[in-house]
Amino acid sequence: MSDFSIISDAIFAVVGIRASGLKVADDNVSLMLDVSGLNAEQRAEIEADVRTAATKAGAQSVRVMLTAERITPRLIAVASGKGGVGKSTLSTNLAIAMARAGRSVGLVDADIYGPSQPRLMGVEGVKPEAEGKMIIPVMGAGGVPFLSMGQLVNPGQAIAWRGPMAGNALSQLVDAKWGHIRDIVVDMPPGTGDIQLSMIQKHKPIGAVIISTPQDLALIDAMRAISFFDTAKVPIIGLVENMAGYLCPHCGEMSDPFGSGGAEAAAKELGIPFLGRIPLDIKIRVESDAGTPPALGEGPISDAYAAIARQVASWIDSPKDTAA
Repeated sequence: MSDFSIISDAIFAVVGIRASGLKVADDNVSLMLDVSGLNAEQRAEIEADVRTAATKAGAQSVRVMLTAERITPRLIAVASGKGGVGKSTLSTNLAIAMARAGRSVGLVDADIYGPSQPRLMGVEGVKPEAEGKMIIPVMGAGGVPFLSMGQLVNPGQAIAWRGPMAGNALSQLVDAKWGHIRDIVVDMPPGTGDIQLSMIQKHKPIGAVIISTPQDLALIDAMRAISFFDTAKVPIIGLVENMAGYLCPHCGEMSDPFGSGGAEAAAKELGIPFLGRIPLDIKIRVESDAGTPPALGEGPISDAYAAIARQVASWIDSPKDTAA
């Protein structure tokens, strides 16, 4: 007869606290295995590892029951006080950079005024399917699942919805069938109005990334966005300066059409982290229009997004003061 302690030690050495309810009777082993947060491939791999460990320890048969808690994804809002500062492009590349770093991440395009993620993610015109009352995200560039307001209407159609209708549509995207996805980057609508407030109150993000261009007018709007999230008690992860410097592809000279360093100075003044700069580069526009976001590639632009993604991931994983 197999020794319980030997089999138990072998299994727990492989999966630790994921295993529970271990029973050994007449060389037959049964246990429950928590596979929360794992995708199908990872679930199959961990189950195979458990079976191998138990068999090597003397078990003749192994019965594994897989269990999983429903994961409630953490929302990371990407916001600005105005449109036209590159919020959607940052959201896309942030999600892809986080995925490339090994995180389980999805993307929601909540920008009802200008939903652009279907093009940015390279699957324009692809409609999501549904399972029961839940929408199934579409797989986009870099293997990042996403949903967009642009998938709920015909291409080019203006979304002229009142607040409650828009809010219900946004809820469908956030409450979709995300499966193993742990973090969702949310491309917020620009501004600080009723739709944004309703979204935050119903689906409380764990933090917000604020994006601004360097010039003073954009920073004024970014300040409003920061104040908005402070009022809603959503922590600010940090500030990103977009369109920060233009490198001429012909002469190689760097110029600053929108100024330089304004966002970093503002972050320092406000006491919030400065996450980094993204330059004004034609490569970003070309690759984004083609549905191959630059975070997928290699080079300075990809590295800039990856650096921002690392800081966001570090913030997410750091212990939070829940007493406030």
